[in-house]
Amino acid sequence: MTRTPEGSPAPDEVTAVCCAGAGTIGAGWAAYFLARGFRVKAWDPSPEAEAKLRRLIDAAWPALTELGLHEDASREGLSFHTDLREALEGVQFVQESAPEVLQLKQQLLARLDAAADPGIVIGSSTSGYSMTEMALNAERPERFVVGHPFNPPYLIPLVEVVGGERTSAEAVQWAADFYERIGKSVITMDREVPGFIANRLQEALWREALHMVDNGEATVEQIDRSITEGPGLRWPFQGPMLTFHLAGGEGGMAHMLDHFGPSLKSPWTRLDAPELTERLRDDVVDGCTVEDARPVTELMQERDRGIIALRRMIEGMRRGPS
Repeated sequence: MTRTPEGSPAPDEVTAVCCAGAGTIGAGWAAYFLARGFRVKAWDPSPEAEAKLRRLIDAAWPALTELGLHEDASREGLSFHTDLREALEGVQFVQESAPEVLQLKQQLLARLDAAADPGIVIGSSTSGYSMTEMALNAERPERFVVGHPFNPPYLIPLVEVVGGERTSAEAVQWAADFYERIGKSVITMDREVPGFIANRLQEALWREALHMVDNGEATVEQIDRSITEGPGLRWPFQGPMLTFHLAGGEGGMAHMLDHFGPSLKSPWTRLDAPELTERLRDDVVDGCTVEDARPVTELMQERDRGIIALRRMIEGMRRGPS
């Protein structure tokens, strides 16, 4: 059962949210909240913000409709505000999506803290800053959490949730439960990590790709095809860790690490490899079992079915309508 922060409604009692910042991410959140049946009060100081916001919601609505709308979903549930206090009146949750400028974030979070009802949780869409540094000037930092989405927020289910050093455990749990309640796939992180989890992983791939282009080792098309026609077909089903678990055959991750561990020192990438200590090896092997304890053969069958279905879907998209 969720331990609700004092003064907050239960996650399933939220009916109205404020989207503070209506750029690409904030507008994507607004579209998603509307599709889930919430009343949305959007705030942004830019003169062009409202028109852009409504255009993005209109553009996103067909996809949201195809995914399935809540019975109370309506684009008429949106109101736009240039007065922050007005935008915060009557809402039970705030999703901040201002530009990634630390000083701007610090100032806005302090303003949100001062204007929002004392008990409600405030989530930030930041893609890299920690809540500890963003909530520096807030009088009630215990209610601030990171709720990091992936673009576009109305389609990608992932949200990474993590609090700052002064965030209460109740606020973190409340936010995780709220995002799950509205249909998001939530990773609740144990600690603050710069860039969170998914961004760090995609940044590593992105950095290596830029090195290869810069050195004339691969073209942009070759890099993209190396993922879309290769490991990218496996990742939607089992991710990079279980993918390597299956690469070890019946011996799983233990065989993979014992057999290929020395290759971590090969100069294949520009990133330093961690030392493959016994503890790291055991943590990775045990983690595969914790994630999915089914036999490797069963996991392989599931992966193969998924890849076949995905390939057929992609081929159909490329052929276009019949």
